[in-house]
Amino acid sequence: MHDHTKGLIITTLGVLFVVPDSLFVRLIETDPMTIAFWRGLTAGLIVLAFVLSTQRGNAFAPLRRTGWTGAIYVLLMGSTSPAFVLAVTQTSVANVVFILASMPMFAAIWSRILLNEPVSKRIAVTMGVVLCGLAVIAYGSGDSERASWKGDVWAVYVSFAYAAALTAARRMKDISMVPAVSIAYLGAAILIALLYPLADAFVDHWRLFLGHGIFIGCATCLLTLGPRYITSSEVSLLILLESVLAPLLVWAVIGEHPGRFSLMGGFIVIAALLASNMWALRRTKAI
Repeated sequence: MHDHTKGLIITTLGVLFVVPDSLFVRLIETDPMTIAFWRGLTAGLIVLAFVLSTQRGNAFAPLRRTGWTGAIYVLLMGSTSPAFVLAVTQTSVANVVFILASMPMFAAIWSRILLNEPVSKRIAVTMGVVLCGLAVIAYGSGDSERASWKGDVWAVYVSFAYAAALTAARRMKDISMVPAVSIAYLGAAILIALLYPLADAFVDHWRLFLGHGIFIGCATCLLTLGPRYITSSEVSLLILLESVLAPLLVWAVIGEHPGRFSLMGGFIVIAALLASNMWALRRTKAI
């Protein structure tokens, strides 16, 4: 199999595994911190098992060379796990995934700050249109029964922090940060267990807890491997699938309507990113 085809298949599978993430949060009827604990614990253990089974020797030794940058990466990645659960429990799923689709905008900002990479005209125009889409989503949060600005703020934080973590990882591209993901998830779970009284919900929802962790763990591993074989523009296009499929899945399973403003804002965000990524992909193939 050609490496490019392999990359497309692996990345697509990773995106499909992450699509039910929001649905799992909706289906598990307990407090958000309990969901975040089991999500982080099971996903962290799966990523850890993947690391130990695929990397020879001490897979964690190279992380010592990452210094403060590696520590910031772990802190940011760990914080996105409970923040995502809080976002989904406090606003509509459509709002969350459409806001998360804006991650490339934050990544461009962080790349400028941390890596001193210039912001191209294409990115600047895309950022402006994406901000308009986010403004429509935020406006609609006050006009929807399910949506709330509180959850929207958590979703913005997840997008902001995840983009910062990925940019930090780019500064250390000679070191695999997959082992750090297991530390981040497991560390977040331990911290939650120490700071919050967890509900005794595992017996009633153990299938959902384990399924949730398995999906996130598999998605993390696949989305780490796939982008090695395809361009960043292709990765960005495939990740947009999650923004489209996740609200549709939740709508189909539990009947949560996205809301007209969320759909309008989401359309603006996705259309802007789609056009920008298609243009970048076309330029890449032309070179």
